[in-house]
Amino acid sequence: MKLIIQVPCFNEEETLKQTLDDLPKSIEGVDEIEYLVINDGSSDETTKVAKEWGVNYIVNFTQNKGLAKGFMAGLDVALENGADIIVNTDADNQYCGKDVEKLVRPILEQKADIVIGERPIDETEDFTWIKKKLQRLGSWAVRQASHTDIPDAPSGFRAFSREAAMRINVVNDYTYTLETIVQAGREKIPIISVPIETNCALRPSRLAKSMMGYVRTSMLTILRAYLVYKPLKAFLFLSIFPTIPAIAIWIRFLYYFFTAGGAGHIQSLIFACTMLIIGFVCMMIGILGDTICANRKILQDVQYHARKQYYDGVKISKPDQKEECRIYYR
Repeated sequence: MKLIIQVPCFNEEETLKQTLDDLPKSIEGVDEIEYLVINDGSSDETTKVAKEWGVNYIVNFTQNKGLAKGFMAGLDVALENGADIIVNTDADNQYCGKDVEKLVRPILEQKADIVIGERPIDETEDFTWIKKKLQRLGSWAVRQASHTDIPDAPSGFRAFSREAAMRINVVNDYTYTLETIVQAGREKIPIISVPIETNCALRPSRLAKSMMGYVRTSMLTILRAYLVYKPLKAFLFLSIFPTIPAIAIWIRFLYYFFTAGGAGHIQSLIFACTMLIIGFVCMMIGILGDTICANRKILQDVQYHARKQYYDGVKISKPDQKEECRIYYR
């Protein structure tokens, strides 16, 4: 059983060594632990710190591509190098390294394929009152969209089984945290959360420049993920808003038509027809989206089998030898 712990980094030379030092060197039930650093276009000495510490793999981006692309690149490299379990943690040492064992234990016991670390948000002093409430609101929205019970959706401290990692797809450029939960819920991938501890913040969050910007982008990410996985339901719901008023106006017009000849109510009839057309267009978009969604499921299944054939083939054929540090350029 091989565990690879991946650490996405962007200008983290000040905190990376402390984060790596805190990670476990052995876990009961895991035969081998390796470490992977994703250098997301850093302009400082992040790569040098990673090499000097002795990580096994480094993924180098020539320019900053964002957390989502870095996460997916890390999964690819981990799978290619035979990881049975992949743990993702932050380079700012927000999460306690000893809790890695809590994440991998449900996967080792075959109770889940994805495990999310649940932070003690209400007890976290680094979070303001409004940030705590917004975190709760965002997690609630993700639970509604994904039909899961994950209490801390934005947590980046999570573990994936090899099977789950081969099924994951992230299409937005912002963050992987929310979309992967929605996808896991919709694709029936077993997902649970475990309580974890956190360390004091070493630096401010870089995911968003402002709290409102973070909330806005997060809500758009959730909405987009929901539209991708449930387009028919979403657009049928939207079609209600123009259709119901249009029907009410039609009934009003017919009432006046049969009682008073309908004179003077042509404008309301035109408005009702326009609203019905809008409702019909929404329904057609939903049906078209549902057709595309069915094709996407087929493509995802093809992609999964292609990944499985490739990565399992690489895992079997890879020679059993150690290298100082293998570097991948993206």
